[in-house]
Amino acid sequence: MAKEEREIQEQQQKETSSQNPAAQDFIEKNKQLVQYIGGGILALILAGYFGYNYYTGQNEEAQVEMIQAVFNFEKDSVYSALNGDSRGNLGFVDIIDDYGYTKAGNLAKFYAGACELKLGNYESAIEYLKGFSGNDLFVQARAYCLIGDAYMELDDVEEAIGYLEKASDYKPNKDFTPMYLLKLGLALETVNRWEDAAEAYGRVISDFPTATEINDAKKYKARAETEMSNS
Repeated sequence: MAKEEREIQEQQQKETSSQNPAAQDFIEKNKQLVQYIGGGILALILAGYFGYNYYTGQNEEAQVEMIQAVFNFEKDSVYSALNGDSRGNLGFVDIIDDYGYTKAGNLAKFYAGACELKLGNYESAIEYLKGFSGNDLFVQARAYCLIGDAYMELDDVEEAIGYLEKASDYKPNKDFTPMYLLKLGLALETVNRWEDAAEAYGRVISDFPTATEINDAKKYKARAETEMSNS
């Protein structure tokens, strides 16, 4: 990447990060097996993706239009991010309608799904998130995870488990895979699949020993193993 291009991308990421609230504590926010996208986590996942595609996407106009919608989302102005704001800036729905064939339009589907999830429109969230397709390190796995969250809210636990498994298995990495594995284990517990839950927690312990989730993984694995011995 050229020096000038790298400097612009770094500045964009700084601007995005400056508007984020603190990332929410994972375990406390997952008591109901749903995580509604902490702003800090979202910025970390998406800043690089969006910055990269700003320069390599098929349609620069679409990517420029998307910047304000992203900022509205980061400021937790979810409805404006989804549907456009009073200043005439497009929302993610507009970007999908007008530029759906571009990389920015594809990414807008992810954002739209995240917005619908936060608004409690779970079926719409699933539709948008399933429409997103990526091959990056982070965003596709995140989409799978959010689909799982939406299915949990709809009490479709088996579908949720399937998507949480996809999130956990997609390009494993130390930054986010441990979180997905914990969420998978917690979902498995709800249907008394204690052995599978213990295995999910065990993957955190064996594959990501320096993860911040390691202590929770050990605690949950011990709990699952106790339940296995009592069954």
